[in-house]
Amino acid sequence: MRQKIGILGATGMVGQRFIQLLENHPWFEVAWLAASDRSSGRKYGDAVKWKLDTELPERIANMTVSPAVPENAPKIIFAALDADIAREMEPAFAAAGCAVISNSSAFRMHEDVPLVIPEVNADHLPLLENQSWRKQSGGYIVTNPNCSAIGLVLVLKPLVERFGIESIFVSTMQAVSGAGYPGVASMDILGNVVPYIKNEEEKMEAETLRLLGSRDGKIVKPLPARMTAHCNRVAVEDGHTESVSVKFSRKPTREEILAAWREFTPLAGRDLPTAPAQPIEFVSLEDRPQPRLDKMRGAGMASTVGRLRPCGLLDWKFTVLSHNTIRGAAGAALLNAELLVSLGKLEPAKLDRVAVSV
Repeated sequence: MRQKIGILGATGMVGQRFIQLLENHPWFEVAWLAASDRSSGRKYGDAVKWKLDTELPERIANMTVSPAVPENAPKIIFAALDADIAREMEPAFAAAGCAVISNSSAFRMHEDVPLVIPEVNADHLPLLENQSWRKQSGGYIVTNPNCSAIGLVLVLKPLVERFGIESIFVSTMQAVSGAGYPGVASMDILGNVVPYIKNEEEKMEAETLRLLGSRDGKIVKPLPARMTAHCNRVAVEDGHTESVSVKFSRKPTREEILAAWREFTPLAGRDLPTAPAQPIEFVSLEDRPQPRLDKMRGAGMASTVGRLRPCGLLDWKFTVLSHNTIRGAAGAALLNAELLVSLGKLEPAKLDRVAVSV
């Protein structure tokens, strides 16, 4: 029997991706949708401007959008909210005993909130047991990373493990879908590059080092490396492209790097429904990866890497591509939820336990 889930922010671009990815999911069933006050009480099909390349499922279209409050919501919530809204709303759901699987940046850097990519740092999940909501109601918040960090971190993880990393330089070319809908005005982006995305560089730098860090009891110690990011918005619909240079603690050969990527088969997430068979795919063609051609590798869940070559400033440089609204958003949160199921953290009994006295 599939577990019933709810979606907060259901009418936005990430909310739509959740609906698309959850259609016919073997473990989860969409049972509750919530959005802004202007959408509450309307049929979802009337409230949403559906922008994806698959049809809106009829069952979902006929569902009524609920108020965004915990009463009558399922115990498993996928949250696709703006950070300012999430700061108020997600704790309310966690306090009500819900498992909040969040795509928001609001709590990513909190010490007791796991920031997780299953293939990279599943061992950070025990941090959720330190949350006050977990102790009182059984609820908690788990987050996935920024869309620009996740593809990069997947590629860096096996390199950190084998060779150590001292410095990271990355320049991004980020798709307009990352800005949501309506996103960037056409007159601002067509024929143009916008070299600024608010808070993106700071988030990418901090989250990357946290994800690649190690858990030490109740805290995560970030990877002790230097990193700088330049983030740009470009006129591409989906798919974030990143030019990366890395300095290693022990400089590897090209063959060693390729072997590290090829042999990266982490135990966590391996058999989960949304997990790609190979989280890192290398393409040897000199002009790849490209968003139009490579964004859907691994059903949009793989990180594609190419153009591996020596770097005149650091050690090696390469290009990374990942699908920003699948692997970088809804798909990342869904994979986190699947991991939590596999670990027994989404069992109804674990989310409905009686509050402990203090």
